[in-house]
Order: sequence, then structure tokens, then C-alpha cells
Amino acid sequence: MAGKRPTILQIIPELDTGGAELSTVEIADAVVRAGGRALVLSEGGRLAPRIAASGGEFVPFAAATKNPLHLLWNAHVIRRMIESEGVDLVHARSRAPAWSALIAARRAGVPFVTTYHGAYNEKTRLKRAYNAVMAKGDIVIANSRYTKDLIETRYGTPPQRIRVIYRGVDGGTFDPAAVSLDRKVAVAVRLGISPGTRVILQPARLTSWKGQRTVIAAALLLEREGRLGDTVVVLAGDAQGREAYRESLESEIRDAGLEGKVILPGHLDDIPAALSIAHLAIVASVEPEAFGRVATEAQAMGCPVIATDIGAPPETVAAVPHVDPGEETGWLVPAGDAELLASAMGEALRLSDAARAALGARARARALTYFSLDSMRRETLEVYDRLLGTGLAARI
Repeated sequence: MAGKRPTILQIIPELDTGGAELSTVEIADAVVRAGGRALVLSEGGRLAPRIAASGGEFVPFAAATKNPLHLLWNAHVIRRMIESEGVDLVHARSRAPAWSALIAARRAGVPFVTTYHGAYNEKTRLKRAYNAVMAKGDIVIANSRYTKDLIETRYGTPPQRIRVIYRGVDGGTFDPAAVSLDRKVAVAVRLGISPGTRVILQPARLTSWKGQRTVIAAALLLEREGRLGDTVVVLAGDAQGREAYRESLESEIRDAGLEGKVILPGHLDDIPAALSIAHLAIVASVEPEAFGRVATEAQAMGCPVIATDIGAPPETVAAVPHVDPGEETGWLVPAGDAELLASAMGEALRLSDAARAALGARARARALTYFSLDSMRRETLEVYDRLLGTGLAARI
């Protein structure tokens, strides 16, 4: 490919919110910075304008369809685009569009990369066959060691075809020193709380497996014991059409007498500012997180974090007994255990200012050392370079 500007095509259903979506934007930016051309096929969303802003090209595309006939048509359209746009490599980040992208890439004779972003439920053979496309890349990017083990166990993918690349956190964006007082006040106003109110924050879309019910139950235990005080528990995230689930959470909050103590403000645009006013962040997932970016973002902000000890969080959060006391950056608790979650929340709320500052400093250092955005960008471009014989990674 000497002398040719590499063209990388990424495909993802939507560009609204989430780790896979943000990674798509960040890698498009990295490709452009390294001198390549970045195309992104998606149905769009709130992150879509960032593609063009970084010099990439957003192409509106019916990437969310799961209709088999539409998937075949999409494969035909993607192949024509590969040929007309001189695409050198296709990178798929979700299952349905990955099937179309795989067919197109194979027919066009260009490399195909996948990123295995989720743990993916596999209760039936049909579901396993559907999910298997994410292990069919010439190189499969796993976003954690937990995910790598899943890929090897489920599909027998040779380890040499799997590359572990942790989700990257932007240490400039997620920096306590970079969040102005005005931004802190704005998020406090958005949440309807007084500046200085202690906040426990769970940033996660409203879906049952994210564990909001466990957080509500833990908050109730703390309230009954008189340990919640004036703390407000913020369950921040979109319902994404799950209005019945949102209504059920609101009902549980009312029944528990926690109105005003536990709130559901919807999506928060300024997560760094929200974390900057949070006393504690929570990842309460009751099913395994393939990575769980909230844990690293919170740590980068110097915010203590409690996460469930399933999936990848044990890789991202240093907790006793896995590390010695004084080296921890947060807590790990069993999934769905409201009592132990409440105990960890209570411990975090009791930290002195000095202890909390020391824990936060360790947490930020860990996030920037092991989970940096620069590392994710460079290592992803190295995957492209390995398949294309280019030198993108050296120019980022």
C-alpha cells in the first residue's frame, strides 16, 4: 500500500451512547490523525456530528436492521462502497451489521476486523450462531481478558487471532482539574440538587441487567440504618424505549419512601462533570460487563467506584483482597447482593477527606496507566497495520 492513503470503514448500528459507539468515534479520529481516511456507516445518533468534526466521513446507513433479506442487501451495498471508495479494511462493532460487513469484505477481498464489545447472551444454538460472526474477524479485538476467554471458549478462536485492547479513557476529558465550577453547578442544577450535596452516581442506560433495582434496595437499607443522610443516589441513563422498566423503578422508589433520595434524571451529557461532583460511582451490573467503561472513567476522575465482581471489572478496579489494603482503588461486590453493596456504599461514605483523596489519586494513576485512550488508539491502529502493512500507529 505504499503511497496510498489507507481507508478504514467502521460499521455500527447507531452512534447514540455507549462504549462501542464512543470507541467508533475515537478510532475514526485516530485514523484521520494518522493520515488515513475514516468512513463510518451507521443510522446516526448524538455522537454522529463528532465523526465529521474530526475529519471523518459519516455515511447514513441502515446498519441496525436484523432482517435477513436486508442484511444481504446491505452486504451488496457495502461491497459496492468498498470498491467505489477504495476501502482497504472493514471493522465491524456489532453483530447484525457484522454479517453484512463480513460477506462484503470477503467478496471484495479486503481484511475484516471485529471488536467483541459485549458478553452476548447465548441461550440457544441459533443465538450462538448469530453471535459467532464477532469471532470471524481476521483479527478479533477483545476489550478485556474476560472477553478474550469467552471468545476462545465459545468459538475455539486461535489466540493468535485475538488481540486484547482495553477500552480507553481520555485522561484530558476525564480530569478533575479540567472541570470548571460552572460545569459543576450546571450538572447540579440539572439534577435538581444543591451544590455540595453528596452524590452516589450510577451512569448506565435503564435496563434490568445494569442492576438499578439492586442500587435502590441498597439505598433503602442505608436509609433505614440512618446512614444515607442527605446523600442523593442518581440513576442516570436513557430508558431507550424501556418505559415500563423506568416506571417500575419509579414505583419501587415511591414504595420505598426514597423520593428525592433516589432520582432518575435521564441521560447526562456531561459525565465528567457529574463524576466530579459524585462522592461515589457504582457499576451494579447483574450480568457480566465485557469491559464497563464507567469504572475507568470514574477512576480517571479520582472518584471511588464500587463494581460487581463479574466480567471485566475485576480487571479494572483494584480491590481488597486482590490487592493489599492501601493499594485499592475501589470495591468489588457480588452481583445482585444489596446488603454487601450497601455495606460498601456505607464504607465509601465514611471515608475521611484525606483517605478519599488518596484513594482517588491511586485510582486516577491506575486508569491513566492501564486504560488510556492513547493506548487504545495506538493498539487498534497496530491491528490495521498488521493486516495492511501500513504505518498508521507510528504516526498517531
